[in-house]
Amino acid sequence: MYNILVCDDEKDIVSALTIYLSAEGYRVYPAHNGQECLDIVLREDIHLVLLDIMMPGMDGITVITKLRQEHNLPVILLTAKSEDTDKVLGLNVGADDYVTKPFNPVELLARVRSQLRRYLQLGGGMVRPSVITIGTISLDDESKTVTADGESVSLTPIEYDILHFLMSNAGKVFSPQEIYRRVWHETPTAESPVPVHIRHIREKIEINPAEPRYLKVVWGKGYKMEVEER
Repeated sequence: MYNILVCDDEKDIVSALTIYLSAEGYRVYPAHNGQECLDIVLREDIHLVLLDIMMPGMDGITVITKLRQEHNLPVILLTAKSEDTDKVLGLNVGADDYVTKPFNPVELLARVRSQLRRYLQLGGGMVRPSVITIGTISLDDESKTVTADGESVSLTPIEYDILHFLMSNAGKVFSPQEIYRRVWHETPTAESPVPVHIRHIREKIEINPAEPRYLKVVWGKGYKMEVEER
């Protein structure tokens, strides 16, 4: 049984999500503020967090920032339509996905399953090398670790999956929509979070993210992992 933490200051939303998730067999841990969320993650074995952005006191952005100091578990934001800037900021500081309120329960459950699948399962059916090395970037898919220039890199689950996909297909160019389709295993949405995640990965693996050596943009086409070291 997977443990999901639901954090929202609106108790009706927490209650509704608890009903939906419990019906699917998940164990739900409710929280109504940021500090309560952090305390639960500290003492329980949480596999995924559903987190509201706009909360009094400690907001969702602050919670994600604190979570990412110690944990790589998936975080899905619960956002309002008017919070586009906060969505991007949330993705930038480590959130993996978002669902806009009022949410469709079917869509939300699909996103939960998708994030858990990436976080908890090994591989996706294709047999691939356990260790992939491109230049000074090395990814070990058995231990789910990444190093850059010999230093350990801390990636969120979705960042890891994007990097793994691009490194497994080094030299090939993929549009943001195709990356979303191949990594999320879902139909791309109008607002793709891929560019934000790409930027975040660059900040972690590149010496100079403004002039990336490995994770490059091909203008008008998409992104690729450069095969050549130089």
